[in-house]
Amino acid sequence: MTLMRTFLGAAASLALAATAALADPAIIFDLGGKFDKSFNEAAFTGATRWAEETGGQFREVELQSEAQREQALRRFAESGSNPIVMAGFAFASALETVAPDFPDTKFVIIDMVVDQPNVRSVVFNEHEGSYLVGLLAGMASKTGTVGFVGGMDIPLISKFACGYVQGVKAANPDANVIQNMTGTTPSAWNDPVKGGELTRAQISQGADVVYAAAGGTGLGVLQTAADEGIFSIGVDSNQNHLHPGSVLTSMTKRVDVAVYNAFTEGADLETGFNVLGLSNDGVGYALDEHNDALLNDEMRAAVDAAKAQIISGEISVHDYMSDESCPVM
Repeated sequence: MTLMRTFLGAAASLALAATAALADPAIIFDLGGKFDKSFNEAAFTGATRWAEETGGQFREVELQSEAQREQALRRFAESGSNPIVMAGFAFASALETVAPDFPDTKFVIIDMVVDQPNVRSVVFNEHEGSYLVGLLAGMASKTGTVGFVGGMDIPLISKFACGYVQGVKAANPDANVIQNMTGTTPSAWNDPVKGGELTRAQISQGADVVYAAAGGTGLGVLQTAADEGIFSIGVDSNQNHLHPGSVLTSMTKRVDVAVYNAFTEGADLETGFNVLGLSNDGVGYALDEHNDALLNDEMRAAVDAAKAQIISGEISVHDYMSDESCPVM
């Protein structure tokens, strides 16, 4: 059962204080909202699964502005929520400030590392999953040109792009990969109109597969790809169902697992650095009834072989975050 709180005000602070003894876990969704059908929604799915399986309840809030990050953290910590999960790298600065003030509260931040004794930092090997969907894109493309639409222009999204390009080039060394970022501010995560515009521009340059790593902006990419008769690739959540027969696959990033694990472990969760990648099913590619007919036997064999080789170390996918460069871009 979900305990919804819109609490960024004095009256709501009192309401939370009255229920402090419950020590429910809490989750703070990033800008774009919990129903973005991508990153935030994956986090919500994990929290909901925990609640349904345990009969427990959790507190939640969807941010409306950057200024609310620290305030939301403090309100939940003051109310006794434990652990408190943050969906997104942008909470790092606020968490660095708040965590020392609440040493008995456990915090979990997804997609960023915060070195505090009461913080679990969960990061993903997005480059590995992006390599797999890039391999499929390179094999599916008839024009030899594919696209990438990122959200906010930050190293994390370049990590997706770099892995994708490596996979495309593994399938077709002569392939052309067109890349665009949506913007340089947080609004880049929630601009489907701009996502559609960038997709149309890439199509005009010959792209017949476009990978979106852009949160809510990616919905515009997927819609435009479907309208224009090309393939898209979804991200974070399995987005194959949004446009069956048009979404070639989705790079799944198991944010839901990170949240579910945190809520399950509760106030006793182990802090420190936590990595989810191909080897522990933290990332992958989506295959279901919505894209089953799009992947032929050769593509399936190639992507499964690549997955095994990445896990074994036979294939090394360059991680852009390691030195902010990409050998194939």
